Amino acid sequence: MTEQKRLLSKKEVNQSHLIWYLAAETNNSYERLQAPSFCAAMARNLRKIYPNDEDYKEALQRHLEFYNTEGTIGSVVVGIALAMEEEKAKGNLTGDVITGIKLGLMGPIAGIGDTLIWGMSKAILLGLACTFALQGSPIALIFPPMFSILIFVLGRYTCNLGYKLGSEAVPKLLKSGTMNTLITAASVLGLFMMGALSASYVKVATPLNWVISSTGAAIGLQANLDAILPGMLQLLAIFGIYWYFTHKGQNYIKLVLTILLISIVAAFFGILG
Repeated sequence: MTEQKRLLSKKEVNQSHLIWYLAAETNNSYERLQAPSFCAAMARNLRKIYPNDEDYKEALQRHLEFYNTEGTIGSVVVGIALAMEEEKAKGNLTGDVITGIKLGLMGPIAGIGDTLIWGMSKAILLGLACTFALQGSPIALIFPPMFSILIFVLGRYTCNLGYKLGSEAVPKLLKSGTMNTLITAASVLGLFMMGALSASYVKVATPLNWVISSTGAAIGLQANLDAILPGMLQLLAIFGIYWYFTHKGQNYIKLVLTILLISIVAAFFGILG
């Protein structure tokens, strides 16, 4: 498919992306998750592709079926779906093919997006924001909007890329091996950043000590722990939180309350301080 044969303008594709950008992570249905947002992003351009009311209704129903992926990199599927709907209107595709490709892509795309956007980019930018904020620097205010701008620009690009390349967009990237390499590198960098942030900002120490009877000298437990492994208590705290997430589910409110309770009790008895 060449650019001259396309029915939609770049402005119209961008309008679909804007609706998806605003709704993808904020307007989810318990039954169909992101399907209402996806359908809303497609609706105006589907009306242009299908002037016939029956075809238009069929297309809307097709995009109201269950769908869920990562919102930023997932913009590529919006572009792909628009290109495929054009081909269906020409009689080159069936609706089942469009639905099948959407469902087939949402898992791999979610893996890529969660790694690159939420596992790496957000951790790095907000980690930098925390560093400057703790120093009292107003530069910290730059990083949160910088993240919002990043996901908007990246989503806009991937949406247009998906529309330009059609249904072959993601398979080409996946088969080249570039994405797998990028995901691995991003995962390593993301874990490195989270480890560095944990070591820098998680503060756990104990004032416990014991006195040698013969000399009367006090030996602090924290000093001994640091001599064995600096940051041992912080590491144990992080491992404890990780264990909770993997064995008890991601109940953040319960976890925060548990940490507060443990901190208060341990501080009252002089175990932590």
